[in-house]
Amino acid sequence: MAITGALPSSPFLGHVPFHLGKSSSTYFTHNSVCIFKVKALFWGSRRSVKPADKVLSLGEFTLSEADSLGDTGTPEKISVSVVSSISEVSPDNWDSCSLDATGHQQFNPFLSHGFLSSLEESGSAVEGTGWIPQHIIAEDESKNILGVVPLYLKSHSYGEYVFDNSWANAYYNYGLSYYPKLQCSVPFTPVTGPRILVRNTSHRDQVFDILVSAMKDLAVKFNVSSLHITFPTSNEWHKLEEKGFLQRTGMQYHWKNRNYKNFDEFLMDMKQSKRKNIRQERKKISAQNVTMKRLRGHEIKASHWDTFYKFYRNTTDNKWGTAYLTRDFFHRMGAKMGDNVLLVIAEEGDELVAAALNLIGGDTLYGRLWGCLPGTYYANLHFEACYYQAIDAAIELNLSTVEAGAQGEHKIQRGYMPVPTYSCHYILDEDFKRIIDDFLVRETAQVKLVMNLLQDSGPFKENVWN
Repeated sequence: MAITGALPSSPFLGHVPFHLGKSSSTYFTHNSVCIFKVKALFWGSRRSVKPADKVLSLGEFTLSEADSLGDTGTPEKISVSVVSSISEVSPDNWDSCSLDATGHQQFNPFLSHGFLSSLEESGSAVEGTGWIPQHIIAEDESKNILGVVPLYLKSHSYGEYVFDNSWANAYYNYGLSYYPKLQCSVPFTPVTGPRILVRNTSHRDQVFDILVSAMKDLAVKFNVSSLHITFPTSNEWHKLEEKGFLQRTGMQYHWKNRNYKNFDEFLMDMKQSKRKNIRQERKKISAQNVTMKRLRGHEIKASHWDTFYKFYRNTTDNKWGTAYLTRDFFHRMGAKMGDNVLLVIAEEGDELVAAALNLIGGDTLYGRLWGCLPGTYYANLHFEACYYQAIDAAIELNLSTVEAGAQGEHKIQRGYMPVPTYSCHYILDEDFKRIIDDFLVRETAQVKLVMNLLQDSGPFKENVWN
């Protein structure tokens, strides 16, 4: 019996016909809900792939710059390998690459060894959930790690926030296998940041190029359909276009701190009607006898994580249908990330009734997950816990940005404005690459149009947002 399910829809996509040397009525479409056969994605024929069991060598590369000469006067060589777990790399070595890639002022907690290892150790991003770690490591001849790439071999498209399910369905309709594929990303995390993490040495550009070449070589070696790099920086996005990757643009909603001293000063930048609405929403919280608190690091106890997991499951059961993260993940991540974790909690009396999880970066507060007590409802509590408390915290901590996660045009009226996000796609089949490229050109034009319309109708006074 055929099993069907509905794909997520997007308001941005038009219809792009497929023609691979024969007539077809198959389309990439997100304007209407696309129905696809789940067996095509998960139980159909797949490419045969043997992932790295522990360590897989991808060969040696020779640096060409004059300043790369070793003590013997011969060119220095870089060895590149794949490891099947981030535990094969020490936290110091991984985090040195991550910090050099972002800079201390723009530290990204999701790229840290602590966060990524919590995903693996908790059983959240592992082979059993369709995320097989295949991280790429570059070392010099003295075994110094010069670069790392968080990379996964995937058997589905869940937990990515850059939707390619219609691509998979199109492959299936032509008798081809889309899965497995390679995914360079932070699992379950739609947060922009560098993806090729390279130490700040005199030959970092060469190491970057070597790591990108190694990813492409691995895609060929594994005989996968494609390699996807999601939520890279704008700089990486442009570089990767030159290396044969297709470019895709998305959209999120971020709040910007214009050196506000307090929340009221932020409100004064908004139109009168929007300012009034936010004040009314915040007043309703105290009127419902709800108290808000912000906890960091050691203030967050094991009992908080146990309760938050119940809230998280309540959200996934009611909205998403899939809980990607295990209870153990929150305990491990909280212990490893320390003061980089901010948990906003809502209490009625002595009872914890809702919470929102945030991580603190060098200049950004990242809002990630929200949940509440099953069977309860408090008017505007979601807005207070996820958006207004985050703004309060960012002002207090002198952070420049709040990233409030994926999707949600309702964020605009609360001060979160649309910004572009990026992804890069290396498609091995030339026919599909050509068609997907055409699709992405059309999609990008529509994303830009929608962003301009949303910005023009924003909540701020004239000339405030730019």
